[in-house]
Amino acid sequence: MSDTMPGPEAGPEACAGPQPEASGPAEPESLGVPRTATGDAEVDARIERLADVDHLATDGHIEVYEDVHRGLRTALTSLDARQGPPAPAPGPAHAPGPRPSHDHRS
Repeated sequence: MSDTMPGPEAGPEACAGPQPEASGPAEPESLGVPRTATGDAEVDARIERLADVDHLATDGHIEVYEDVHRGLRTALTSLDARQGPPAPAPGPAHAPGPRPSHDHRS
């Protein structure tokens, strides 16, 4: 009885000689995701910045995504800032008016 395991059978590719090695990771490719303009120049610029990831390796995507996220958050926050004169202070819920008459003699 032998303690050795039989090796894998050699297929035709094993006899063909050395195979060329891969030249490294594949070049980044565009994902082809369409970006539609919103009509707001600041937001559109941030969305267009997403195209930069098409030319970066995966480990470079996070920097672009964080930059775009920061820019979009700033644009949304600016919508909350009031422009122009301040809004009038709300008045009382029930403004006093003429008191109803309690004369029941009619």
